[in-house]
Amino acid sequence: MQSQFIDNNIVYRQHYFKLPLNYNQPEQHCIAVFAREIVTIDKLNQDLPWLVYLQGGPGFESPRVSGNSGWLKRALKNYRVLLLDQRGTGQSSAINHQSLAHLSPSQQAHYLSHFRADNIVRDAEAIREQLDIKQWATLGQSFGGFCTLTYLSLFPDSLSHCFITGGVPSITRPADDVYRATYQRVMDKNIAFFEQFPDAQTICNEIAAALIKDQVLLPNGQRFTVEQFQLIGINLGRGNANMGLYTLLENAFIDVNGSKQLSYVFLNQIQQEQSYLTNPIYALLHEQIYNQQKASNWSAQRVREQFSEFNYTSDKPFLFTGEMVYPWMFAQLVTLKPLQEAAQLLAKKQDWCKLYDPEVLTNNQVPIACAVYAEDMYVEFDYSRETLANIPHSKAWITNEYEHNGLGVDGEKILGRLIEMVEQIKHLPK
Repeated sequence: MQSQFIDNNIVYRQHYFKLPLNYNQPEQHCIAVFAREIVTIDKLNQDLPWLVYLQGGPGFESPRVSGNSGWLKRALKNYRVLLLDQRGTGQSSAINHQSLAHLSPSQQAHYLSHFRADNIVRDAEAIREQLDIKQWATLGQSFGGFCTLTYLSLFPDSLSHCFITGGVPSITRPADDVYRATYQRVMDKNIAFFEQFPDAQTICNEIAAALIKDQVLLPNGQRFTVEQFQLIGINLGRGNANMGLYTLLENAFIDVNGSKQLSYVFLNQIQQEQSYLTNPIYALLHEQIYNQQKASNWSAQRVREQFSEFNYTSDKPFLFTGEMVYPWMFAQLVTLKPLQEAAQLLAKKQDWCKLYDPEVLTNNQVPIACAVYAEDMYVEFDYSRETLANIPHSKAWITNEYEHNGLGVDGEKILGRLIEMVEQIKHLPK
């Protein structure tokens, strides 16, 4: 099924696909997968190469963006673009506490186990076949880069070339290695933030004291805790994030008849920052994006004990945490509470399939151009270089000009640079 509309000389065509939940048992259960095709109206009937956008996450739908700016503007000069809502997100059989409510915890965990990169890639491959496309290119941002290496492992012959921005993972290291590196990067970002805004430390300690002293509720009725407050440090790895975080802190308190209280404006923004509330896959499967034939067993929580400075007490400096998921989130966040038992089962699950095939990647023939951010808080720079060193026909643009969200900040320039790099790779002697 498809429909379309036109806006500012750009054609948007909606595609809906019925695909297997489990590709090993395709006849048992199907899910809906949505993708939006985008092309400029003057190229509508041209035989253009296709570019599939693989979103970051996991657990977030493809962006609803205009083709008149950013990376999409640049892409539309060369490609017909497909924005894929990865399974479980957006209009692709979306997962949340409501859609899973009819299942038992064990059924929830079993269902959710089919929503990792391997099946996202199988969905993309099934769509390619249904659209009768011989080969296409991919653009993977963050987790989308992880999906790209899975795609290159499973179906390399389906790909003409690949672009990756801020998303070259280790293909061999366990989650514990990832989080040890991540805590250090988060520490670096904390140091930089509090050096830039020295009075922010005082404000953070005042907020923490207020949360410990009184029961403070977010607008949805959820109790707001110090641990939840620390979570907003996830923003420190994005470009221009420091000023935004500081202005949030500036608005933390309001005077109410001579009494200093946490303001509704602040609490409302904190709730909006908790994307786990609306996109639970991000919490349920975040550690599992690193799991290959091994359980995570709440890696971020265990590794945190090696970085005890993040465990807040009033006698030491306040620190924000980063892109980590903790078991207490399923006891505190209102829409994660119904999924607590399923989360525990997923954390203990050991029989995860392999996401990458090192032998296939070592013999790669597909041109891969990557933007690798030297100060990336989310994807460890050293691990990205380690991976790319063993993948032929890959080329990295290593830069500290951008943070992890560079594609969203200056996408037209970044994608343009990567397109040039792919052309260079194609002309290298084989």
